[in-house]
Amino acid sequence: MTIKVGEKLPTATFRVMTAEGPKPKTTDEVFSGKKVVLFAVPGAFTPTCSKNHLPGFVTNATAIKSKGIDTIAVTGVNDVFVMDAWKKAAGSDDIEFLADGSADFAKAVGLELDASAMGLGVRSKRYCMVVDDGVVKSLAIEDAPGKADASGAEALLKSL
Repeated sequence: MTIKVGEKLPTATFRVMTAEGPKPKTTDEVFSGKKVVLFAVPGAFTPTCSKNHLPGFVTNATAIKSKGIDTIAVTGVNDVFVMDAWKKAAGSDDIEFLADGSADFAKAVGLELDASAMGLGVRSKRYCMVVDDGVVKSLAIEDAPGKADASGAEALLKSL
């Protein structure tokens, strides 16, 4: 069942790259006591994700944070090494890259996407949510994985 506005995020663990290598990072560590914009992509380095979705958040990071957002994070069903390479390719330290390699978080929030027919396996739907102290305050889900309109940075900025 898809998470709804007003609900608390379930407990899950992402993987993040640190100077010491990959480390776990829980939803509590990411969201507790903070106002966070979390956007999700079906896959790092895929065309819509790399050309349309991520660049808007990189470009608008300062404007988003000026609206009272503590953290901007992106999650994708990729391993931590791919997410770290994507972060380096994007050239942004303003966004936290959260690897959901087995789609545990995507499944826990009911936003998984079965892309097996395209050879991609289980992925995440494309969405953007604002989370305040672990509670979903807004949620915009794209109706097709190749679109980044409702979940893009520009649409988010208009809603903040």
